[in-house]
Amino acid sequence: MAAVVEKHSIDVVPDSERHGRAFNQFTLWVGANLHITAVVTGALAVVFGGDVVWSLAGLVLGNLLGGAVMALHSAQGPKLGLPQMIQSRAQFGVKGAVVPLLLVILMYVGFFASGSVLAGEATAQLTHTGDTTGIILFALVTAVLAAVGYRVIHVLGRVASVICALAFVYLGIRLLDRVDLGELLGDAHFSLPMFLLAVSLSASWQLAFGPYVADYSRYLPRDTSARATFWWTLSGSALGSQWSMTFGVLVAASAGEAFLDNQVGYVVSLGGAGAAASVLYFVIALGKLTVNVLNTYGGFMAMVTGVSGFRGQRVLSQRGRSLYIAVISVAGTAVALAGKDSFLSSFKDFLLFLLTFFTPWSAINLVDYYLIARERYDIPALFDPQGRYGAWRWKALVVYAVGLVAQFPFLATSFYTGPLVGPLGGADVSWIAGLVVPAALYWLLARRDTAHVPEATILPAPHAEPAASGAAS
Repeated sequence: MAAVVEKHSIDVVPDSERHGRAFNQFTLWVGANLHITAVVTGALAVVFGGDVVWSLAGLVLGNLLGGAVMALHSAQGPKLGLPQMIQSRAQFGVKGAVVPLLLVILMYVGFFASGSVLAGEATAQLTHTGDTTGIILFALVTAVLAAVGYRVIHVLGRVASVICALAFVYLGIRLLDRVDLGELLGDAHFSLPMFLLAVSLSASWQLAFGPYVADYSRYLPRDTSARATFWWTLSGSALGSQWSMTFGVLVAASAGEAFLDNQVGYVVSLGGAGAAASVLYFVIALGKLTVNVLNTYGGFMAMVTGVSGFRGQRVLSQRGRSLYIAVISVAGTAVALAGKDSFLSSFKDFLLFLLTFFTPWSAINLVDYYLIARERYDIPALFDPQGRYGAWRWKALVVYAVGLVAQFPFLATSFYTGPLVGPLGGADVSWIAGLVVPAALYWLLARRDTAHVPEATILPAPHAEPAASGAAS
């Protein structure tokens, strides 16, 4: 068991402990996207007024665009052997990285909660209990698997990718037996706002993985091809999410209120009753378990990254790891229990609001990694507020703030609508401004300021990588 439980957290993974192939990213991200929440995300494109054809087209475009950004983050993992948000200290400073981290933690808690609501319904059906008990049971299993760590997460992804793919094939066949596909595809009426909503829904889905995607590629051998890591990550995530979202579009377009009133129950009813229903409830819980373990693990890593920047901490004990995971799990479960009766009405705004905060971070991180530092970092300095990167890097923090402000005129949610949304016909294009403005501004400000960039990547000395199990929490 000791060999299975992960030792590393925010510290560098030594070359001697690297393993796996880039293809592992494909199975992980297929499994992480074949689940009920992705189905609901696709359905929202139709629920809010889109037709089938242009909703599908918008979702494909968003998954490819957002997935490409997400996969560029994934390609950083093998090179540096670090969690994603530790690497962002090079842009924001050892302490300054806590600013986007606070929002990252909020994201993980929110996704944990939304996943627990839907998976809790499935768990309740399997255990013949109520939704509240189902949510709590599901959260406990999620926390245990996240505490075990990296290896079990990849195994879970491989298992889920196969089982959930088979289930989605079966459900797709059953759905097509019930609907007139030609009629659904024939009712096409292009609407720019609805098309851009579909693009934003799937792009936000993909971009939300950005702050933790490298956490799951950092154990790959250092010589793993960045190109291979990029393409296997993009193909797995885009394929899995588009598959789920396409199913959601067709279900929402054909079932209407029957689906909206009970998303989990309706999807299971497509497959039949009795034993078939029990199997599908299990598949729904398994699919959500995969991504909720990712969210719990990512939230724990984000919290450790933020706290350690002020405490000077480089490694974490198993006890400390368990405490951080417990905090994320309890917070997510509390939100799930509080919001389980108003899930669908708030989920779209949650996704799009998150997108506002993560696109500037992604833009700054990727411009710095690929264009400014050109993959060269001083890894020991990422843990030293007095080192090369300092405690606070104000250029990046100011650009991040500008990136946030640049999106507000284009943002369309139920609680805030920007002044330029109306002239655009109600379309929300804030995420485009959130990528382009900070990317261009950071490049202009940082391209000549390369004093912090080493000639080559500086790795920690072997003796500077103590075993995490012996560190203080």
